Amino acid sequence: MGFFDRLSRLVRANANAALSKAEDPVKILDQSVADMQADLVKLRQAVAAAIASQKRIQNQAEQAETQATTWYERAELALKKGEEDLAREALGRRKTCQETATALNGQLQSQAGQVEQLKRSLVQLESKIAEAKTKKDMLKARAQAAQAQEQLQSAVGSLGTNSAMAAFEQMEEKVQALEARSQAAAELAGADLESQFAALEGAPEVDAELEALRGKLSGAAPTAALPAAGAAMEPVTVEVQQPELDAELEQLKRSIDKL
Repeated sequence: MGFFDRLSRLVRANANAALSKAEDPVKILDQSVADMQADLVKLRQAVAAAIASQKRIQNQAEQAETQATTWYERAELALKKGEEDLAREALGRRKTCQETATALNGQLQSQAGQVEQLKRSLVQLESKIAEAKTKKDMLKARAQAAQAQEQLQSAVGSLGTNSAMAAFEQMEEKVQALEARSQAAAELAGADLESQFAALEGAPEVDAELEALRGKLSGAAPTAALPAAGAAMEPVTVEVQQPELDAELEQLKRSIDKL
């Protein structure tokens, strides 16, 4: 494969890719319908021209037939007047007109066939254009919906790297954390309230047990009364025997000498 062949193929490939990328389905559909409308106008003009030609040929054929009839009448008149040569000339002109009329009638039949074919083509093209217009609206709607969906997907895909979206998600997490702490505080407050009520409900049992203990102690030997709440406590002197102190001191000395 030559260099110029490869270069030519590369240029054509890039051109086709750029053209495909630049094509807008909506605009192409509108242009296609516009082109078909232009073709329809041209076809209508062709049909009109063919019909006009058919009329002209038909008029020429009718004129030739009329002239042939006229020359035949003249030949009869000349023959009645004894002008045989003149009658012969008139019959020759009649023959020429008849041949012309015959040729024109043949052309007229051929032209009529072409006109009918053009009319059928015109009807078919009009039907196709009407169908294309209906499909164009549907295809344009589908193309616009597909483009909108593509833009939406692109926007959604870019949300993951969008700083605004990231900040929004971060604030959402903070709100959830605040809600969790608020719920935990409410649960703790409810637990404290429950514990307070439980203490109140349990107080009579403690009081009853305390009274029972007092009754039991009241029947035992008298003991030193506990000081009342808020009263100053007098110092208590504990007498320790001196021999015990001397023995403990001697033991401490022996421990130090061994070190």
